Amino acid sequence: MYCPFCRNADSRVVDSRLAEDGSAIRRRRQCPECGRRFSTVETTSLSVIKRSGVGEPFSRGKVINGVRKACQGRPVSEDDLAMLAQEVEESIRASGVAEIDAHEVGLAILKPLQRLDQVAYLRFASVYQAFESLEDFEAAIAELRKDSLHAPAHPAASQRPLTAR
Repeated sequence: MYCPFCRNADSRVVDSRLAEDGSAIRRRRQCPECGRRFSTVETTSLSVIKRSGVGEPFSRGKVINGVRKACQGRPVSEDDLAMLAQEVEESIRASGVAEIDAHEVGLAILKPLQRLDQVAYLRFASVYQAFESLEDFEAAIAELRKDSLHAPAHPAASQRPLTAR
């Protein structure tokens, strides 16, 4: 790693720490030539492959923007959306892949969104899964009802576990 001050090609790691959200490692380095210290941040790359075949870096912002419209008029805060995007990214990274299809990102959004807000889930799923008839909505609602039978007895526990509060 080049020193940003004297351009020396070598540096020594003094300290390493995991970032708050666990997605990066912050390293404190020292240059043996000039003695100055500087920080670096290391992250693993995660690429999303679009339908066109073009790859781009994963973006939590794009996840939030994609879900925001489905949550319009619902009691879902920006913090809730940020937590959902973080959960989606963590689940994708936990799968161990470096590249993922955009379609798979959408599928990874569905479960956390269902737990966050069922109406927003139906809105998102209806567009993402291209619902074409009332039967598609009825099937999705029946699935939600079936899932709620297996959920905890307390209704609040099954509706909004994602929260930054």
